[in-house]
Amino acid sequence: MTTVAILGCAGYTGQETLDRVLTHPELEPVALGSDSLAGKPAWALDPRLDAAALPQFIPVEEAAAAQADLYFLCLGHDDAAAFEPPADAVVVDLSGAHRLREASVAEAWYGAAPGAWSYGLPEVYPPQGRLIANPGCYATAALLALGPAADLVAGDVLVDAKSGVSGAGKTLKATSHAGAVLENLTPYAVGAHRHAPEIAQQLGFAVCFVPHLLPVRRGLLATCYAPGASASAVRDRLEQAYAESHVVRVLPDGVAPELARVQGTDAAEVAVFEDRATGTTIVMCALDNLGKGAAGQAIQNANLALGLDETAGLRLQGVLV
Repeated sequence: MTTVAILGCAGYTGQETLDRVLTHPELEPVALGSDSLAGKPAWALDPRLDAAALPQFIPVEEAAAAQADLYFLCLGHDDAAAFEPPADAVVVDLSGAHRLREASVAEAWYGAAPGAWSYGLPEVYPPQGRLIANPGCYATAALLALGPAADLVAGDVLVDAKSGVSGAGKTLKATSHAGAVLENLTPYAVGAHRHAPEIAQQLGFAVCFVPHLLPVRRGLLATCYAPGASASAVRDRLEQAYAESHVVRVLPDGVAPELARVQGTDAAEVAVFEDRATGTTIVMCALDNLGKGAAGQAIQNANLALGLDETAGLRLQGVLV
């Protein structure tokens, strides 16, 4: 068994990562790091967890020194940037601390430039080595939609994306109160979201990116407008890129992605349309922001780094309703 330490268990991504580790046939959690839950049994996070089968929570600093084979960093950017990877351990960072290659860009967007790790979007940019930067949720959706066909685009790309409120994190904010979210749709960080330079870095060109907050718990849908590329050529690229994937599905012609089919899963759906009036190619991607957009992708990256079955521990099927 591969021993696992999760740093930052109390947040959404930490809890979702732990949930997948518990069902993984080859991973064993040995250190659960959370400063807010330190000294408490596992059920303090969720009453469904078996305290007898899991170690109690310990401070993040202690979990960092656990000498585990695999570490998941479910921390804020500053704390993740300060983490010193143990020799020979595989480390997957779910924060943005190690995503951006250029130091000046990283400092501008995250306030720190600890150095980029291997960017791990398995279907398009497979991780290399043992230190892996897990992509952001919006970036994952945009890159799954555009990455395989980036060289076909000729013109300014627009990415209109919408995410469930869990994408804002577990820390209470005025903008994530039920009164601010329910019966509402809110654009935020317009023209200034941290995932924009991440998308640009991987595609090789900048995009106009506007995120919105949906009044749902989880799920993300990105609609990308790609001028200059023919819809048929883009579809061919996507079908070729994902032909062997168990995670990303290219939907049949005329079928649009839906949140309901990917919520609670680690799968993603992509689809291609052509605008009848302008000829613009429209590429859509739906995924769960906590699944393929975070914890599920982290498990997938860890599996690849460890030489395990890529889909071990993943949830790939939703519920027919």
